[in-house]
Amino acid sequence: MLEEPSVVLITGLMASGKSTVADALARRLNRAAHVRGDMFRRMIVSGQAAMSSPLSSEALAQLHLRQRLAAGTAVEYARAGITAVVQDLYLGGDLPRMISMVQHRPLYLFVLAPQVGVVEVRELAREKSGYGAEWSVAAFDRHLREETPRLGLWLDTSDLTVEQTIDGMLENLSEAWID
Repeated sequence: MLEEPSVVLITGLMASGKSTVADALARRLNRAAHVRGDMFRRMIVSGQAAMSSPLSSEALAQLHLRQRLAAGTAVEYARAGITAVVQDLYLGGDLPRMISMVQHRPLYLFVLAPQVGVVEVRELAREKSGYGAEWSVAAFDRHLREETPRLGLWLDTSDLTVEQTIDGMLENLSEAWID
């Protein structure tokens, strides 16, 4: 169990269960906040850049702002004695960038990596759509598995419930530890 205020990063593909797992984990801990990186994007009510392929320079700037705000918020929660469970899409070079911005330890990283077919089924069942003509689940999965550094604990959650996923996370904190 997390004994001291920490920062927990949860990433993975869209529809991999990041939001659900992060919220359930935060609720299981004694003092925790669920920091949704996506909320910082939604706060831009005018001039929000589209996150479409390829990312424009403005979209990239807004993405990096979103990451800085999430990292700073997580650190402030942890300094106040509240574990911050942060979830967002940190793939490729975004993952080490995000880790470097979180200036608090302990820091734990969990990468939810269910199989492509499972993500496709979950995506169809969601009210919102993260994929489309420009972004396929298979392309994102390749980016995750081939271009994202193997840091933290990677979990194939294809056959796990939310509770089983959280149990696996808490039982394997040492593997998720980031120096």
